[in-house]
Order: sequence, then structure tokens, then C-alpha cells
Amino acid sequence: MILVIDTTGANQINLALLASGQIKASLEIPTERNQAELLLPTIEDFLKKHKQKMKDLEAIEVVNGEGSFSSLRLGIVTANALGYAYGIPVRDNSGFAMKAKGLAIIDPIYKGEPKIGGK
Repeated sequence: MILVIDTTGANQINLALLASGQIKASLEIPTERNQAELLLPTIEDFLKKHKQKMKDLEAIEVVNGEGSFSSLRLGIVTANALGYAYGIPVRDNSGFAMKAKGLAIIDPIYKGEPKIGGK
């Protein structure tokens, strides 16, 4: 199974389990600026509900593109951290994996500079 993480929407989390290129399970939950607090527990509950264990996943895919700066970064950092911790390959949702110092990581692709501050 492949776990797909999509946090590109500023107010939602989308997860899916893929097998043989087909979606076997999916989840979409609304969030109110609390994706960071909800993402890991939601992943844990989602996997338990579908009788999957993190260590048994063949890969983690993360949506890496358009989206808010913080939401995009959250999904990518989470995917990279889980991949590192469990030794699972991480790739963006197009299947492209990046290597850095021997680790499979995904670098975020931002559509512009972050807007930090009031202007």
C-alpha cells in the first residue's frame, strides 16, 4: 500500500491508500487552521481503520505543488519525517523522488515567495 498525503488545501486534510494504482480508501476532513495538530493523529487513525501499519507501507506520496505555503510545507515535512523514521521511500504525487545525502526527500515547490507579515 501507498499512503498519499495532501495538505495543499488551507482548511482540509486529504489522505488515501493506493494499491496497484487504485484508491482503496480515502479520507477528507475539514480543518480550521489546525492541520498541524490533526495531521499525525489523523494518519494514525486512518491506517488503523484500514488495518495498515506504517512499517508495512511500500511508499509515502505527498502532493507537492499549488497550495498555501504553510499547508504545503506541513504535508511535505510530515511525509519526509515519517519516511525517514520508518525507512519508507517518499515521493511527490507524480512519483518523482529526490535524493539528498542518501535519504529520499521531497523539496516543496512553491508558486511564489511566502507572504509573511501584514503586506
